[in-house]
Amino acid sequence: MKRKTSQFLLPIEKPNHDKKSYDIYPAFHVKDGSINVGYKTLADKICNEKVIILDGYIGLDWEEISSSLKLSLEDRGLRVIILNISNYLKSEKDISDLVNPFLGGEDPVFGYRADIELNDFFDNMKIDSLKLEESTNTILIYGTGASQLNFDGFLVYFDLPKNELQYRMRANEVANLGFTKGKNPKQMYKHFYFVDWIVLNKEKKKLLPKIDIIVDKQRSRNLCWMTGELLRQELNNMSKKYFRVRPWFESGVWGGQWIREKIHDLSQDVPNYAWSFEMIVPENGLLFESEGKLLEVSFDMLMFQEQENILGKAAKRFGDEFPIRFDFLDTFQGGNLSVQCHPKPDYIKKEFGENFTQDETYYILDAEDDAEVYLGFQNDIDETKFKKALEHSYETKETLDVESYVQKLPAKKHDLFLIPHGTIHCSGTNNMVLEISATPYIFTFKMYDWLRMDLDGNPRPMNIDRAFENLNFERKGQNVQDTLISKPIVENSGDDWKKIHLPTHPDHFYDVYRYEFEDKIHIDTKQQCHVLMLVEGETIELNVNEDKRTFHYAETFAIPAAAKNYTLINTGNKQAKVIVSFVKENAC
Repeated sequence: MKRKTSQFLLPIEKPNHDKKSYDIYPAFHVKDGSINVGYKTLADKICNEKVIILDGYIGLDWEEISSSLKLSLEDRGLRVIILNISNYLKSEKDISDLVNPFLGGEDPVFGYRADIELNDFFDNMKIDSLKLEESTNTILIYGTGASQLNFDGFLVYFDLPKNELQYRMRANEVANLGFTKGKNPKQMYKHFYFVDWIVLNKEKKKLLPKIDIIVDKQRSRNLCWMTGELLRQELNNMSKKYFRVRPWFESGVWGGQWIREKIHDLSQDVPNYAWSFEMIVPENGLLFESEGKLLEVSFDMLMFQEQENILGKAAKRFGDEFPIRFDFLDTFQGGNLSVQCHPKPDYIKKEFGENFTQDETYYILDAEDDAEVYLGFQNDIDETKFKKALEHSYETKETLDVESYVQKLPAKKHDLFLIPHGTIHCSGTNNMVLEISATPYIFTFKMYDWLRMDLDGNPRPMNIDRAFENLNFERKGQNVQDTLISKPIVENSGDDWKKIHLPTHPDHFYDVYRYEFEDKIHIDTKQQCHVLMLVEGETIELNVNEDKRTFHYAETFAIPAAAKNYTLINTGNKQAKVIVSFVKENAC
């Protein structure tokens, strides 16, 4: 399948990597011989089954999958009958009527989380009319939703990472669930986010305990697979030790050069890197490795099966939604982000159906001497005048004097800026921001974007009215200095280590600490999941439950609550500084 991106396709075998630097293909090792490659090996595994259900995610080339497996099975002397589940879908008009209430009309970005099921996309009368008679033939039922036919069979689930789905979307290779033709990529993404992903993730959660074979199907004309039993076993194993998701990287109009220069294995065929999605449950995947072979599944599978082991105390509140997000915002030699804010908790629930809002912080991982952050209003802010100025700039394309309304503060390495909902903010140029945040990540209300076009040459949508329904105009003047810049507190220390609290705002449900040490540090999870990053130093070794793993500068990883405790050993030549974030005790 075609993909519109400069990013490398995940290789079948893990390439040689400089073990002293950031790894773009982090993988959890499983026993030798666990991961298999190719249609022929899969056919060998399933050839004795009479009814084979080929189900999976949106965005797959089902014709390639079904025809390749049919051919491989016929090569073994089997007679194969195939049934395409798409023949049992409702009409596109009926599906359109079903999903339109969740798509936000003409809004270019936002919709509402769907509360429908995959079964709602299918014509139950057609399904009920289908009868399978006993036969010597092998029956292949294939397509997204194949399990809806409710036949007993051998379940092979084909997964596709969200980044690959979006690359195919941008190349007009895929369509939304139940439709034969694609649409504008931004509208298609909105449709994926608010409908298809919600519906298919619910279904994936139902199917996970029943999967006989899990297949990673991001590589055209090829696949990697392992047994569902082993998948579930290794997810459980991971939930008691550690995990690091596979990060993925995107260019943007304001993007910088830090990521491209520091992370050596990335494609250089890009103008910049604006983001790295370091840990975002709805987007990232988990890699398993066996004898060098790589297989990826979606991060949410870990949460579907192991939410209590992962989140501990916080599982009661968050369920299978992983609450904390880490990502990079790179403006080194780039541009300012858009002037923006995020929704209030009641607003994001009422307007978009989300369970919690996008409260953020900016941890400054690196910065040039002239780096700054826009945060909070000037003391003399006039709400009406500011809105009129924004609207005038949008309509006339005249430059807005942002600093007349918004404070600009110097930023230096290891500063933590607090951005609870309703706070006007953006990163300025020459920052490498580690954004530590609540997980929701698309709910940014842009008010001003420095008159820029997007990378395709189109105007970027503004959300001025939505922003003014959420802005907190009390966050101004000295109040910003007092409440929105974290004041570090040394809570504990020894001869060569410190435990430093970086207090977050009362509106943040997560906390942030930094450990600084020359040798090693022991940490108790206290029944919380810890999300970590080495923010200064070279390498650290993690020791957890008789397992060891090395992590490098700027790599994000997590320790599940069920791990109970762990040790970090500084294996570099410089002092190690490690950020740790977790849900506050009073927020569980």
